[in-house]
Amino acid sequence: MGQVGGAAAYNGRMPALSHQAQHVVAKQWFLLPAGQAVLDSEHTVVADALAAHPVVGLPWLWLAPTLTAEIPEGRGLRLIASSDGWKGAVRCRLPLPLASESLGAVVLQHVLDGDRAESVSLIEECARVLVPGGRLGLLALNPLSPYRLRWYGSGQSACDPSTWRRLLSDAGLTPEPVAQGVGPQWSPTASPSLQSGQGLRAAYLQRAEKRAFPMTPMRLRKPMALSDGVSAA
Repeated sequence: MGQVGGAAAYNGRMPALSHQAQHVVAKQWFLLPAGQAVLDSEHTVVADALAAHPVVGLPWLWLAPTLTAEIPEGRGLRLIASSDGWKGAVRCRLPLPLASESLGAVVLQHVLDGDRAESVSLIEECARVLVPGGRLGLLALNPLSPYRLRWYGSGQSACDPSTWRRLLSDAGLTPEPVAQGVGPQWSPTASPSLQSGQGLRAAYLQRAEKRAFPMTPMRLRKPMALSDGVSAA
């Protein structure tokens, strides 16, 4: 995956930290005004994504970079990345301590990074816990936005939506063909409206769905009618 924002230099300054610890430190950027403007832009997007499940009342999972945002209504679990996994109402690592096909919606808000193996594992776990018809919303930073200069050197990474669409498809999900841009373009002020395509917005939303393909019944063939035959004589 391509990285934007000087992650290599950032990691070089912190050689004693594990990858997960560096990831957690990098997410502290979202506590700064520039990062908070991105999260403020995504409040409604997150709430709508958590509510977008096929059966009313199903619980949801929200993996977020910080604890600053309020938890929306409904039954669900919000977890924050920590140096040894995930923390919140439960502390855990992958695999997630959730039953398969038990959730209606999952939101991954700026928790995927440049480590392909970890991103693949997390996406596969999210696909596992979603019910058929369940939906996933992935929020990520936009590498094409001028706003990238505001996270330069913080350890953030950014990938084009096509990268995530491939990984979502590989995990058995069906991604929407076009992502939606959200957040500011340059000024660190909230901009919650969604636009078609990522454009130059600071972040984007990539949606996907877990589809169940019904079994196609086989049509029974009529038995062949056999004649009585003729005598060998």
